Amino acid sequence: MTLDIRQPEFWKLDALDTEAVDGDVEKLPAKDAKEVVDLCYQCKLCYNHCPYTPPHRWQVDFPRLMLRARAAEAKAKGVTLQDRFLGNTALVGRIGSLTAPLSNWATTLPPHRALMQAVIGIHKDRQLPPFHRETFSAWFDRRRPSTFAPRARVAFFATCTVDFNDPATGKAAVAVLERNRVDVSLPAHRCCGMPYLDGGAVKEAKALIRDNVKSLGEAVRQGREIVVPGPTCSYMLKQEYPWLDGSEDAALVASHTRDLFEYLGELQAAGTLDTSFPNPPAKVAYQLPCHLKAQNMGTKSADLLRLTGATVETIERCSAVDGTWGMKKEYFELSMKLAEPLFKDVRAAEATRVATDCPLAALQIKQGTGVEARHPIRILAEAYGLDEEGA
Repeated sequence: MTLDIRQPEFWKLDALDTEAVDGDVEKLPAKDAKEVVDLCYQCKLCYNHCPYTPPHRWQVDFPRLMLRARAAEAKAKGVTLQDRFLGNTALVGRIGSLTAPLSNWATTLPPHRALMQAVIGIHKDRQLPPFHRETFSAWFDRRRPSTFAPRARVAFFATCTVDFNDPATGKAAVAVLERNRVDVSLPAHRCCGMPYLDGGAVKEAKALIRDNVKSLGEAVRQGREIVVPGPTCSYMLKQEYPWLDGSEDAALVASHTRDLFEYLGELQAAGTLDTSFPNPPAKVAYQLPCHLKAQNMGTKSADLLRLTGATVETIERCSAVDGTWGMKKEYFELSMKLAEPLFKDVRAAEATRVATDCPLAALQIKQGTGVEARHPIRILAEAYGLDEEGA
């Protein structure tokens, strides 16, 4: 039985285990240590709250400790089929997009979902993101090039979700950036690698990272900042690439990566952001993703949405999906239970728009409340009166 970490029984068990082993983690039974690893879904927030992280002499980094534990288990026992499937987002995305809308229809069929749960371990009740026949990268390649004199240049790291599942967010990002005279390129890049890390597949993750730092590093040397619309991916590029790759290119990429609204916030601070918004939304309920909190960058998305004239209520509640964890049959029900405070706050906000930078948080909000949550860049594009399809 999986215990709910919010319940008193969980913490009573934790206290009993601690007393039984006299505080020595090496004496903790293997099954108890494994449960700690399995229940960690890499929100990263313990790192921000722990007083013993670097530069403290104890150098405690609990999220990476959990990643190492998963990697050790995968090395000893092999990466499971479940984690290989969930980690290979590019392959899943390509197949899903090539076969859309048939692939989307298939995921609504109970027999098909039961088979997916039995074979690859995705819970039969987990709502899945739809695939789009035309990917964002295909749209970007066919669009007319911009003709304005740019003030700045960026390399757009689209993310797998934007490319295969949510191209509208990518289109809105390009439209907003170009509205502010920012030239946008789309360098070759692969998955950020986090889905593989979730399953301990470090070798596979490093192969993706190696290709990405080479391509993105070249973009930086050409004078472009790297802009990322997904919090998990921007976190990976900033924090994990130097750790996992260790090359000069990895350090270069990390230092020149900005989350999308972090970058727009820099434009606003420099006085170069267009702040004329003819179509402001009335009220926005904005969920602040954990992987943005972990970047210690404040509430840039909410701040910029307020510039449109909208009333913005920030909801600091974890969505409890975090990568592949909330997809799995073992944790789906716990994931939904842990997200109930988020659902409650979204319902109570009674907003005209619900926003989150995290695509999996949006998926969770839709499943738990029935309300569509959009990336804030789409709301900003609407406020500008922009056509997401671009010029």
